[in-house]
Amino acid sequence: MTVLGTGAMGAGVAGSLLREGHDVTVWNRSHDRAAPLGERGATVADDPGAAVAEAEVVLLTLFDTDAVVDVLEQAAGEAPADAVWVQCSTVGVEGTETVVQIAAKYGITLVEAMMLGTKAPAEQGTLTMLAAGPSAVLDRIDPVLDAIGAKTVRAGERVGEGTALKLAANAWIASITAATGQSLAVAKGLGIDPALFLEAIDGSASDSPYAHTKGESMLSGQFPAQFALDGLRKDIGLITDAARASGVSTTLLEALGRVYADASAAGHGDDDIAAVGTAF
Repeated sequence: MTVLGTGAMGAGVAGSLLREGHDVTVWNRSHDRAAPLGERGATVADDPGAAVAEAEVVLLTLFDTDAVVDVLEQAAGEAPADAVWVQCSTVGVEGTETVVQIAAKYGITLVEAMMLGTKAPAEQGTLTMLAAGPSAVLDRIDPVLDAIGAKTVRAGERVGEGTALKLAANAWIASITAATGQSLAVAKGLGIDPALFLEAIDGSASDSPYAHTKGESMLSGQFPAQFALDGLRKDIGLITDAARASGVSTTLLEALGRVYADASAAGHGDDDIAAVGTAF
């Protein structure tokens, strides 16, 4: 089992695989980010090619299309011919098409398993995995997905359908987080305790556990990163591009892009997405 990319999500995924008894090899562009996994029993490779040399399954948990393409170009010819490559990085519609083309160029067996969740679920092995690709290949990697996720939703037989579902889900996450910040700000602006908003929706049809998790962070003014704000900004751009190309209105997405950009410009790009509340 190989994990290429050990940022917040990749490190969590690798840790979950180790906890479930899998033999894990990891690689990260910054070696220091991978080293702690070596202390937990993973093999830390010096380059992507060495990392995949004996892999049955390769997980790509990288930031963007450029990173995925770069790593694929370095490592594709080094893995066993029957290895399954699992694209877990959120790279959007066009990025996914690029990755599919590179996989075809090198004869790679490629599926995707988008990760729905943040740092803590990745560490706990409770992500929701949004998978797509030929059913027979997905069946082969079920034990891997079971080790890192609480459930797997199969979006379709074609690589790209998991990405489509991930973009739809992240549009929801971006919206509900920003909406929570807006409601807290409105309550405060009108002279009442903003915590009363969370109390008011608690247990109602409009309630959301996510509103409470992010709302409490907003109220405390503490934003330890579970999902970095600039990472979601990147995703909002991908969602906006995909929506525009498919004829879906981008009015709300463009507004979300602006409000997250405002929070990033104020210095919160590396903070949790709850920091979007500062923009209000």
